[in-house]
Amino acid sequence: MSRSIVEIGGRRLPLTNLEKDLYPPYGFTKAHVLDYYRRIAPVILSHLKDRPLTLKRYPDGVEKDYFFEKRCPGHRPAWLKTADLVRDGGERMTVCLVNDLETLIWVENLASLELHVPLAKAVSPKTPDSIVFDLDPGEGANVLDCARVALILRGLLLEWRLAGFVKTSGRKGLHLYVPLNRKEATFDETKRFSKAVAVVLEKNYPDLVTSRMAKEFRKGRVFINWSQNDASKTMVSVYSLRAGEKPVVSFPLSWRELENASERGDPDKLRVLHSEAVRRAGKSGDLFRQVLTKKQRLPHP
Repeated sequence: MSRSIVEIGGRRLPLTNLEKDLYPPYGFTKAHVLDYYRRIAPVILSHLKDRPLTLKRYPDGVEKDYFFEKRCPGHRPAWLKTADLVRDGGERMTVCLVNDLETLIWVENLASLELHVPLAKAVSPKTPDSIVFDLDPGEGANVLDCARVALILRGLLLEWRLAGFVKTSGRKGLHLYVPLNRKEATFDETKRFSKAVAVVLEKNYPDLVTSRMAKEFRKGRVFINWSQNDASKTMVSVYSLRAGEKPVVSFPLSWRELENASERGDPDKLRVLHSEAVRRAGKSGDLFRQVLTKKQRLPHP
């Protein structure tokens, strides 16, 4: 097993198996993964900060078995920041907080290609910072259908004077976030709202949208997964890699990009590889920053 030592933030970190090919169809090694997260750190860290991390680890690469790890590994370094959460059954669980570059690199040395976080911070686990509309295309639908649904959702949200921000899922769909950033927000409220919106769209666009999870309702339609608005659920972080044939990133899109891709019928415009993610973030900064700062209030029913 190859091993090297790097110093980051005054911490000495051992890095192992840098030559291991984690994306064999593409030739993207562990060293490439670490380099990607080092370069994207200026924009991803604020979206991970103080949120309980769920690691999705691929120790032998994307073509082999993976596993989720919600508990912070016991072999973590003493300096790594953690939080203690109380699960529904009363059990306590220690989770990792990725608040700095050295922690991010330590996590990536574990081959956690994907980084998943909840919609709430560890200090306020019952208070969602945002609503998410998880747009998931069923069989026979694709990301362009998701783009159409996202644009319809934007119009509906604007009627309530709510701003939404969209990112690619890094796979087949899109994620539309509506920031709240208010202490009084609750998951009961956000789940009711997201489900009501999904049902309204299903009623008005029955050939395009479904709010029902069962697969028989999803064929040829986009499932609006409103159930993600729950304290127990996580979403892949913006700027995270996704496991697949290529190192594709869950990346923010402007509404103009979404409109252009939809008009041109070009799904490839909604697929962002690691190199483009680094280039665009370096040029424009954090395109998802307002999700963390913009304060909005849901309309009363």
